[in-house]
Amino acid sequence: MSGLDPTFTDLPYRALGDAALTRARELGVTHADFRFERVRYQSLRVRDGALQGASDAEDLGFAVRVIHQGSWGFAAGVVLTPEEAVRVAETAVAVAVVASGMTTRPVEIADEPVYDDVTWVSAYRTNPLEVPTADKVAVLVDWTQRLRTGSAVDHATAYLQQVQENKYYADLAGTRTTQQRVRMQPGFEAMGAGADTFDSMASIAPPVGRGWEYVTGTAAEGAWDWDAELDEVPELLAEKLKAPSVEAGTYDLVIHPSNLWLTIHESIGHATELDRALGYEANYAGTSFATINKLGTLQYGSGVMNVTGDRTQEHGLATVGYDDEGVETQRWDIVRDGVLVGYQLDRPMGVMLPELNGGRSNGCAYADSPGHIPIQRMANVSLQPDPDPTGPSTADLIGRVERGLYVVGDKSWSIDMQRFNFQFTGQRFHTIKDGELVGQVRDVAYQATTTDFWGSMEAVGNRDTWVLGGAFNCGKAQPGQVAAVSHGCPTSLFRDVRILNTLEEGGN
Repeated sequence: MSGLDPTFTDLPYRALGDAALTRARELGVTHADFRFERVRYQSLRVRDGALQGASDAEDLGFAVRVIHQGSWGFAAGVVLTPEEAVRVAETAVAVAVVASGMTTRPVEIADEPVYDDVTWVSAYRTNPLEVPTADKVAVLVDWTQRLRTGSAVDHATAYLQQVQENKYYADLAGTRTTQQRVRMQPGFEAMGAGADTFDSMASIAPPVGRGWEYVTGTAAEGAWDWDAELDEVPELLAEKLKAPSVEAGTYDLVIHPSNLWLTIHESIGHATELDRALGYEANYAGTSFATINKLGTLQYGSGVMNVTGDRTQEHGLATVGYDDEGVETQRWDIVRDGVLVGYQLDRPMGVMLPELNGGRSNGCAYADSPGHIPIQRMANVSLQPDPDPTGPSTADLIGRVERGLYVVGDKSWSIDMQRFNFQFTGQRFHTIKDGELVGQVRDVAYQATTTDFWGSMEAVGNRDTWVLGGAFNCGKAQPGQVAAVSHGCPTSLFRDVRILNTLEEGGN
């Protein structure tokens, strides 16, 4: 495992933090925190064996947030001098003074122990940003060339997104944290045309909080089996292009984690953000049907449904040691035995609802850049597998179905403003007949309400079926912020789910 990047630790964040917090204290604030960030990004894209684009970017700066006269104040800067840190602190206090005239309820934040000068680094072996760009491009070029040997593949693309995020946090209580995390999203897609259609088939490899070993390492190091997938995808695409259109109706579904993670994200992850449940947040797809008066009583799903929030999951995209309010991260229950029992919350929400998490934040504050204020963001929200090691495998779940579909890979989705009515498509849908897979069908979407869908879940697979999926691009707030988040889940069996033929629906 790697340590802190010395090119970050050489930056003057401690001196800037001391200057900003000293000035905030002099101005009489009741709380102040200082956050210094450097975020490095690299993106590569290849098409048909040729590099199409390579970009590098860096976001560097700091922010001061205060509570003064019962109101929030916030300001940010990019000039790395003590004088600028003092000015930014003064600006944050001035913002709070203006906001106090519009604040009807004084701001309070939940207590949190002090963490004095702690360090946390995410779990990876090789920082992808330290690998020569030419070496990474060569891998992507090879992927597209191998895909194009398939007779059904007309074009192929490959891509790699990489992020190294460093943060220093300090507050007047005495907490000081220095952190580093690396994440990456490699992938590829093959495209082809049939007699009456065109379509694509992409890798189902999830984005991860890992390093370059995910691409070129061994299975023991957590590498994805890229060779097997590169061999399989052209054949799957050829089959899909010739597949018949689905007959709309009611089917049993066996859903692979590469598809189910997105349904979890939209119908559970966002729905159990407490600011949405309270009606405080409505940007990026609305509030939530899972309101606070339903805590402990809402039958979210069947009895085999157990969902956790977790910012400590190894290799999770939302995993950190301490959040952007200095809270040590945690794991907790959101749904237990099918019943809603928890939410995701930050320090202001922790003190508002002391019945949740003992009045403490569960570590869900995050800002995507030094220029943005921390907001409540999603943890790694995951559906737990069958606790029995001898529980069902994917083949066992398929074997229980007489007439159904096996769903693999994510694609488009739609959900309403309360996270309740939804429909999801997928990359491929394999017909199940009498417990056997008998070929693909096309033009498929599954449709349900959140509680009906999760209530129809009859079984979850064992631990061997569990995969940690996720996304780099979860959006929230105004001005908009983007965060990366993982969702683990096992292969799962759902009974009597409504299936739409998207081609027919598109004509209505």
